[in-house]
Amino acid sequence: MSEDYQRLDQWLYYARVAKTRPLCAAIVSKGRIRINRQPTSKPHAKLHVGDILTFPAVSGGEVRVWRVLDLGERRGPAKEAALLYEAITEDG
Repeated sequence: MSEDYQRLDQWLYYARVAKTRPLCAAIVSKGRIRINRQPTSKPHAKLHVGDILTFPAVSGGEVRVWRVLDLGERRGPAKEAALLYEAITEDG
């Protein structure tokens, strides 16, 4: 990818957060995602490598905190999607 950023909704789709890109955009539009602790409700927000995302899991309950490791090029299998982020836990 030649750009140093990616649309938030597109990245979430590539990272397999939800099944469709419009669903990812809807999650963002509800204001439930933070980029580097700043709430955003814009699906077109620019996401960069190194950014920290905080959001509730789609299935409920838990809050996920991810560090963006790479920008996606396609929606691939789950193993490929897992290379786009690193889960940050309270343990370190």
